[in-house]
Amino acid sequence: MTGPELLVLWDIDNTLIAARGFGGLMYREAFRKAFGQELAWPVDLGGRTELDIIAETLRQHDIDHTEEATQLLANALATSFEHRRGELNGHGEVLPGAQRALEAFADDPRVHQGVLTANLKSVAKIKLEEFGLAHLVDWDVSAFGDDHADRAELVTFARRRAKHIRVFTHDEVVLIGDTPHDVYAATTAGVRLVAVATGRSSKEDLHQAGATTVLDDLSNLNELIRRVWAT
Repeated sequence: MTGPELLVLWDIDNTLIAARGFGGLMYREAFRKAFGQELAWPVDLGGRTELDIIAETLRQHDIDHTEEATQLLANALATSFEHRRGELNGHGEVLPGAQRALEAFADDPRVHQGVLTANLKSVAKIKLEEFGLAHLVDWDVSAFGDDHADRAELVTFARRRAKHIRVFTHDEVVLIGDTPHDVYAATTAGVRLVAVATGRSSKEDLHQAGATTVLDDLSNLNELIRRVWAT
């Protein structure tokens, strides 16, 4: 293989797919199964890692933040998604340009693409499988919300997992995501970022969070490729 190589890491929710309200629905169901009580208020799922969300949820409901309680809720969440995976398509869609972009990078031998997501690994796979995208990413160079509570640390996990390909320098790693949490992860880890205003955060929100490259969405493939390869 000749020429430069990149490790491209995609956020999932509101970057590649939208599953409107489904995550909150699964959280309510999982919390009920795990602890026999209802959630007192909606869970904020906006780009935070699952371990971070679980820790806050336990504290809010006066449940000791133990490894056992964390695993209990995580397992219930994974089970809820598995049992109701067939409903995902009815709640959402692949976002404009996402599949085409994944296919383009998958076809480029210089690009190794995975996901860097707040989701549990099992949930991330279910989501992309149900929307027909799972085969386009390399799960062995990805990082997930059950790897670490701090999203920036997920970059370290992904880079470490990609070492079987080669060591990717900071400039050779590109995150693509839609929230200030993605901006935080990239800037804290010292890697590059292409932000997309496809979620709840506007272009202005993402710029204010520190993103220098912000696209409206993924529909302009040539522009996305140009930005990903920009140095």
